[in-house]
Amino acid sequence: KMWYTGYDPDKQPLMMKLGYATSKDGITWTRHPQNPVISDFWVEDIMIVRDDQRYLMFAEGAGDQAQLLESTDGIQWKRLGTLDVRLTNGQPIPAGPYGTPTAWFEDGVWNLFYERRDAGIWLARSTDLKTWTNVSDEPIIKPGPEPFDSLMIAMNQVIKVNGKYVAVLHGTGSPEKPRQWCTTLFESDDLLHWKKSVHNPLRPVTENKSSGVLVQNGTGWRLYTMHDKVFVHELK
Repeated sequence: KMWYTGYDPDKQPLMMKLGYATSKDGITWTRHPQNPVISDFWVEDIMIVRDDQRYLMFAEGAGDQAQLLESTDGIQWKRLGTLDVRLTNGQPIPAGPYGTPTAWFEDGVWNLFYERRDAGIWLARSTDLKTWTNVSDEPIIKPGPEPFDSLMIAMNQVIKVNGKYVAVLHGTGSPEKPRQWCTTLFESDDLLHWKKSVHNPLRPVTENKSSGVLVQNGTGWRLYTMHDKVFVHELK
């Protein structure tokens, strides 16, 4: 199953819409006949979590505001609203963009990773999906120091492999638009302290492949990268 965002740059006002596609082999995909499955409000930079009998979608909305949606079939979505993120003292985080939300649920606690102006990754936690409180008011991951992600970063996925947490990020060191983005990996023992993989970036910066997602394929892994197109890479 693949959920993806798209837009027509020639249509104004510009709006990101949600598409849905399925595949039996992860290579050849069929778009859903009802696409776009979300077209009445802005949705982008999404990630999906299966929560019992429902899907939860964490996504950016208009104005780079993180939002939460739910669905029972992955096609019909109900918007639950923007995420209420608080500082460690309980006060709302300062006004401004907070997006590219990535969630991980474990031991009754929801972990929300989000970026602010791509200047770093923050971690907030919740037990009810309603109020999220920062673990630290400083970013837990900052850009750099390597040149390929020295200016901007965002997180796309968290998984657990052999007892360790693995996060897929994308970053850029390009000072001017159009920027070149690349996909990177980080590892952690506690979701709070992260270390870059020595194999970063996973693809050459010149390929401009970002927003990666790892999917287990039998005994191996596939890396799907996004930008203007979706690519699949077999990890060795």
